[in-house]
Amino acid sequence: MAYEVLARKYRPQSFEEVVGQSHITDTLARAIEQDRVGHAYLFVGPRGTGKTTMARIFAKCLNCETGPTATPCNDCDRCREITAGRSMDVLEIDGASNNKVEHVREIRENAKFGTNNSTYKIYLIDEVHMLSAGAFNALLKTLEEPPPHVKFLFATTEPQKIPDTILSRCQRFDLRRIRSRDIAGRLQIICESEGVQADEEALLAIARGSRGGMRDAQSSLDQLIAFRGKTLAEEDVLAVFGLVSQRRLEELARSVLQHDIPGLLDAIAEFDETGKDLERVLLDLVTHLRHVMVQAYSPDGGLLEDLPDSQADVIREQARLVDASRVSDLLDALIEASERLKFSLSKRTLLESSLISAARTAHFATLDEVWKQLEVLKEGSGAASEKKK
Repeated sequence: MAYEVLARKYRPQSFEEVVGQSHITDTLARAIEQDRVGHAYLFVGPRGTGKTTMARIFAKCLNCETGPTATPCNDCDRCREITAGRSMDVLEIDGASNNKVEHVREIRENAKFGTNNSTYKIYLIDEVHMLSAGAFNALLKTLEEPPPHVKFLFATTEPQKIPDTILSRCQRFDLRRIRSRDIAGRLQIICESEGVQADEEALLAIARGSRGGMRDAQSSLDQLIAFRGKTLAEEDVLAVFGLVSQRRLEELARSVLQHDIPGLLDAIAEFDETGKDLERVLLDLVTHLRHVMVQAYSPDGGLLEDLPDSQADVIREQARLVDASRVSDLLDALIEASERLKFSLSKRTLLESSLISAARTAHFATLDEVWKQLEVLKEGSGAASEKKK
C-alpha cells in the first residue's frame, strides 16, 4: 500500500483524541448527551488546529449505529465510511471549488431527500468563506429551516468573510492554537508508535516551529524522519527548518535586555552565517519577550504554566532585569521592524539596527524614571536648604 503521512495516519477519531480543544469537545459531547444538537455548526480557527477533524468526529457521533453518542464506536459500517470519506450521508464539499449558486442549489435540492442508511444527512463544507455572495444567499433559507434529517457543518479560517446572515444561523466554535507542550506530547506518542527516538528538545522545537498547528507539526516530524531516520535530536530540527535553539534565543533576549550590543551582533552574525531564517528569529524573539513582559507585569499571575519549566525559569529571571514598561516599548519597536523585515533588501542589517535600538530602549531611563529621580533630587535639595537654615 502507498505510504500514509503521519498527519492522516494519526488523525483523531474521537473527541478524546483531540488535543487542546476541550472547550469544544466537551460542549459538543454534552449537546449530544442532552439531546440539544443544533442544525448548523461553524468551526473557526487557524490552519491545522482540527476544524475538519472536529466536524468529521461530530458527524460520526451523530450517525454511529450506537448513537447519537459522544463516543462513536469507529467500528460500525457508518463510522468506517465516514472515516474513509465515502459515506453517502456525510458529504464533504470543498467551498473553494463548489462556490457558485448552482452548487448550493444542488445541495438544497438533494437535502429534501432522506438518508441512505444513517440517522442524518450531513453537509460538511470546508473553507465555507469561499462561497460567492449569491451562493450564500441561496443557502440562507435551507440553513435556517432545514429538513429534520439534515445537519450543516462548516469550517473556515476566515470567518470575517462570511455574511452575518449566515453566522447568525450557526453555532460558532473557535478553535485555539494548540500549546507547544501539548503538541510535543502528541508527537511523543506518535514517535513511540513509529519506533522513533526523539529528544524532548527536538519535539519542543518542532512544536515551536508549528506555531500552534498540529498538522504542521506532524508534517515536520514526517520530514525529519525521512531526513534523519529513527533518531532525532534538536540539532536536526534546527538544521532542517532554519530555527534557532531556545537557548540561543534566550541568550539573544538577554543581550537585548542588558544592552550587550557586541553579544547581540555576534549572535546575528552566527545566525546569518549558518543560514537561519532571520524573519523567524525576530518573530521568535518577539514571542519570547512578550512572555517576559507578561511576567514582569504579573509576576504572580501563573501565566507561564503552559511553557516548559526550564523556559519559564529563564523568563522569570529575565523579567527581573528590566522594567516592564521598557519591555513593552521595545516590543512595539520590534513588531514594527518585523513588518519592515519582510521587504528589506538586507535583512541582517535591518535586524541588527532594530535590535540595537531595542537594546538602547531597554537600557535608557524612561520619562517616569527621570521624573521620579528629579523629584528625589528636589526633595533632597529642599531638605539640605532647611538644614542650612
